[in-house]
Amino acid sequence: MSARDRKSRRMLKGAALYCTKARLAVLAALMEAARPLRQDEISERLATGAFDKVTIYRTLDSLVDAGLVHRAFLHERTWHFELADHCTERQCHPHFTCLGCGRTHCLTDASVPMVKIAHAGFVISRQQVRLEGLCPACSAQCAANSPASASTSNTHGDIGCGG
Repeated sequence: MSARDRKSRRMLKGAALYCTKARLAVLAALMEAARPLRQDEISERLATGAFDKVTIYRTLDSLVDAGLVHRAFLHERTWHFELADHCTERQCHPHFTCLGCGRTHCLTDASVPMVKIAHAGFVISRQQVRLEGLCPACSAQCAANSPASASTSNTHGDIGCGG
C-alpha cells in the first residue's frame, strides 16, 4: 500500500467515512493534482470506465460534506475541487488564474487577512480569494514577443499581450 493510499484511508477514517474504491480514487486524483480540478478532469484521471459521472458527483459531495474536499471556486458555471488540507473552515488559500493559458494555480504560501465589512448586517461565513493575471510562463512569453505589452491591459480590462 502506497503512502498516498495510507493517507487517503486515514483521512476517510478520521471523517468516519467508508473507504470505498470511488472515494480512494477521487482522493488520489486530487492529491496528485497541483491545482483544483473540475469533475470531468477528475474522471479523466481515473481508470477508463471505472466510475460513472453520478458516482463521481456523489463521491465529491460526500467528501465535501465531510470537509475533506472543498469547492475551490466556480468558473464558467463549473465547480473546481481540491483537497481542503491547505484551508481552514473560514478561509481558503488564494488561487491565481492565468488569463493567458487559463490554468489555475494554488497559492498555498500566500496569506490574505480576513475582510472586515463596515456595513452592518453582513456576516462572512467563508472567504475565498481568486486572483487573475499572467502566470510566469505567459508573462515571459508576452515579454519576449513585445516587452511593452506584458504590462498593459486591453479594452476589456483583461491582461494580455494584445494591448
